[in-house]
Amino acid sequence: MRLTSRAPRWLLPVALLLVWLVVGGVAGPYAGKLGEVATNDQTAFLPQGAESTRVLEAQEGFRQDDTVPAIVIWTTDGEAVSSAQREQVEAASSRLAGTEGVTGRPSPVLPSRDGEALQTVVQLSGDLGEETGTAVDALREAAGGVSGTTVHVAGPAATQADLGEAFAGIDELLLFVALGVVLLILLLVYRSVLLPLVVMAGAVMALSVASAVVYQLAERDVVRVDGQVQGILSILVIGAATDYALLLSARFREELAGGHDRPAAMTAAVRRSSGAVVASAATVALGLLALLLSDLTNNRALGPVGAIGIACAVLTTLTFLPAALALLGRAAYWPARPKQAGTGRQGVWERVASLVDRRPRRVVAATLVALCAAAAFSGTLRTDGAPLSETFVGDAPSVEAQEQLSEHYPGGSGNPAVIIADADAAEQVTEAARETEGVAEAGLLTEGPRPGAGAPLVVDGRVLVNATLEAPSDSDAAQRTVQRLREAVDVAGPDALVGGYTAQTYDTRTTAERDREVITPVVLVIILLILTVLLRSLLMPVLLVATVALNFFATLGVSALVFEHLLGFTSTDPSVPLYGFVFLVALGVDYNIFLMTRVREETLRSDTRTGVLTGLTATGGVITSAGVVLAATFAALAVIPLSFLVQIAFIVAFGVLLDTLVVRSLLVPALVRWIGPAVWWPSRLRTDGPARAPGGSAARTPSEVPDGG
Repeated sequence: MRLTSRAPRWLLPVALLLVWLVVGGVAGPYAGKLGEVATNDQTAFLPQGAESTRVLEAQEGFRQDDTVPAIVIWTTDGEAVSSAQREQVEAASSRLAGTEGVTGRPSPVLPSRDGEALQTVVQLSGDLGEETGTAVDALREAAGGVSGTTVHVAGPAATQADLGEAFAGIDELLLFVALGVVLLILLLVYRSVLLPLVVMAGAVMALSVASAVVYQLAERDVVRVDGQVQGILSILVIGAATDYALLLSARFREELAGGHDRPAAMTAAVRRSSGAVVASAATVALGLLALLLSDLTNNRALGPVGAIGIACAVLTTLTFLPAALALLGRAAYWPARPKQAGTGRQGVWERVASLVDRRPRRVVAATLVALCAAAAFSGTLRTDGAPLSETFVGDAPSVEAQEQLSEHYPGGSGNPAVIIADADAAEQVTEAARETEGVAEAGLLTEGPRPGAGAPLVVDGRVLVNATLEAPSDSDAAQRTVQRLREAVDVAGPDALVGGYTAQTYDTRTTAERDREVITPVVLVIILLILTVLLRSLLMPVLLVATVALNFFATLGVSALVFEHLLGFTSTDPSVPLYGFVFLVALGVDYNIFLMTRVREETLRSDTRTGVLTGLTATGGVITSAGVVLAATFAALAVIPLSFLVQIAFIVAFGVLLDTLVVRSLLVPALVRWIGPAVWWPSRLRTDGPARAPGGSAARTPSEVPDGG
């Protein structure tokens, strides 16, 4: 039903804006409250069913109190600890018992083998939460004052404190950085005052609604959120909402330039761009939901959380943004004026289209050689887990403390392998652990106040054995020791299980490798199905997926070189390639969807050659701007000083730029131009006949292109 009265034509936009003002007022505060329901306890994100996870569950019965250990270390400057220093350390250790957050008494002071360090273990209350950092700082202060020594605090409590500091203020920091970067880029690209503000308002609305939904689900334990998921949600929503908004606003500008009034122009813009927006969002959302197949809890958490964010980005793009732009009209682009495609600043894309038209085979060959050369290095990217020394970017007190601990004590001190065994096999399992290559010492957990004092602690017919490894707990050597340890104790006690930090790292790595094998093909199938339905072709979707997959491997190759030679990372978290694959393939297909839906639209009006050249010219500017914006928003993750997020930030940012500037701008159009109408097989577009040039002359077939290019 067509509205003829002027007032009703503005009624819907006004009503939508009023609704969003109410929604924004209610949901707005949640954008900064996700930290209240987030947990950074890494033990909550272990693989289900893994041996180390079962050990962790069994350990709960052996804990008389809910505590987290902190290891306090006093080191000298290369000299042996004197008797006077030993007395001062003993006195300082006694003072630690009265420090806020400490439960029980510290363990006896233990000298190092080289005589240059002393250590004690203090138990901090497990319910300190965000106050763990304060308690660790109090420990350092209380342990100070020993002449000629430096105090360090290592162990799980110290690591937890540094993680808390890394994620402190993540909501406000990421939001400020991401929005600031996006606003700056939009101002530079569009030279408009109001449009960037409207786009930013839509992105903030989307993030607020997504945060509110996720908050309610997390509070009810439906989804689990940690700092990483929290940060990625913010970046993903802002980036996606901005991308979709740019596509819609560009189409609206075209319609205005064509002489339509505001309501008619917006109606046409929504009708012609909503299919691409919804299809693009579906690829990302369903790709993220494929993470539900992961056996790692944090991967599964990102799936629904990210999908909710994408859904909210689409919602604001197709409701809030059309209402705001319809009311603003041409004023949204002030002081610039809407121009038709092919004029003014789009001359650069006419030149790119001309290159693709004249030399398609050369463009294909050159881009394929460059991408394949970069992809050749993808196999050099190590994904067996980042060592603790590389977990944080920059200096972290817990890392320095762990280095001191490893220097003066067995490498696995503070993070022993934990063995759960039947009480009947306690002696055999303990002896097998002691004799395992790579194990420094092993002992039963006892009922006495000190290790080794009293009878073994038995819970439900089982005992706990702590095995200190010689190698640092985050090293490859320690993981090999855990494998040998599992084999040894399995013979001594068939029901024995080996867990602990090193075992958790090993199980997480093997689970992540399994996840990549399972989730990767599922994501590819999902994207192929969506593209097939959208483009009504079989060959085109295969080509598009192949190009974004090549882009992914090229990005991994460049990342491997950058991480090792520029950033100094020796390895990455096992989940980094999986996250990179899901984001790059899904988001890379996004830009190809934006391009190819326009190409198909133009092909229906003319022919394949004209379609690809017109589509590339018309969408080149907006898609490139969207790619730059998305890359910049993901790069904002690098402000969080954790190697995992810095690596994800680089992979996605670089990969998006490579996809936007090379794959979507050159490789895909050149492939379509070269292959011709056959790319639409089995659609009827594959037989669109001799293509006609814009001037009316018959366009040449690929074989007629000059120089074979």
